[in-house]
Amino acid sequence: MSDDTAMTTPAPTNTSTAASSTHVDPAIFSSLQTKIDEEQAIRDELKTHVDALSKQGRLTQSILSRIHNTPTEELEANVLNPCYDALSEQTKTVKALAESASKYPFYKWNSIWQRDIQTVISSLQLCDWLKSGNLLTLEQIGQRLDVPVNLKSEDTFHITVEDYLLALISTIEELARLAPNAVTLGDYARPLQISKFIKDVHAGFQLLNLKNDILRRRADGVKYSVKKVEDVVYDLSLRGLIPKTPGTG
Repeated sequence: MSDDTAMTTPAPTNTSTAASSTHVDPAIFSSLQTKIDEEQAIRDELKTHVDALSKQGRLTQSILSRIHNTPTEELEANVLNPCYDALSEQTKTVKALAESASKYPFYKWNSIWQRDIQTVISSLQLCDWLKSGNLLTLEQIGQRLDVPVNLKSEDTFHITVEDYLLALISTIEELARLAPNAVTLGDYARPLQISKFIKDVHAGFQLLNLKNDILRRRADGVKYSVKKVEDVVYDLSLRGLIPKTPGTG
């Protein structure tokens, strides 16, 4: 065979050298484990406060559940005052949580406490509405809990608009449950009061351009609470049990 047509045999590859040059450094995983341990420590720190808040919240909810079988004239002494006492303890825990959570990026960790914070907000809204007929604003909630609200420039603990609105929807749902129970207890004025309030809130939600999918779906459900209370009021009307307002015949 001629030199110009002879096949050239490739030089042998030193496989041991190639293998040794592509090894994975165990330090990579050591570093990752350190990060995992650090995040778990943060999670455990926050969960300590959240677990305490959740336990206190169950007590508050237990007290508030009495609204469905307590006559209106006994509500303040037997439900609202004990509820405010329980909420006072929760406020201390929220403050401790805020101090701890503010050391870390808010939106990285806020899912840990969102539900319990919303429950506290709803309890405050419900208690105050039953006491005064007024809805606490987002800013008033922040003042009650002694924490910031709707922060834009700081990545620290605060009450978000979404937290407030989701809590408000829970409050509406609880009031819709109260309407027929109030009738059973002989309070025929309460369903009318609830109906007006829920309709006003529903009208307010109609003005909002909600981007959060969960919030949008929950807000859409407010119409069912409106309908539920309207049915109670309609039944009272048919039975002639609508209380007359002053100045009417």
